[in-house]
Amino acid sequence: MTSRKFTIPENQDELLAAYSAEQESKVQVSKDKYRKVVQAGIAKWISDFQKGNIVINSVSDLRQLIELDLELQQK
Repeated sequence: MTSRKFTIPENQDELLAAYSAEQESKVQVSKDKYRKVVQAGIAKWISDFQKGNIVINSVSDLRQLIELDLELQQK
């Protein structure tokens, strides 16, 4: 078995920062997509409620959508 030498790049802090920024960007893009889905769900719920297709005892669905939307907005 041969031993391998490896070197640590001098700009490792920059590489790590760039990687972290890229990951945060990907997470934000996903959150934005999920928020659009949640907002569409909220709009559909409101539309169905206005048409009389939803009765007051199903407000928990709307609450869950709103809570999810608020959670996605954080950070």
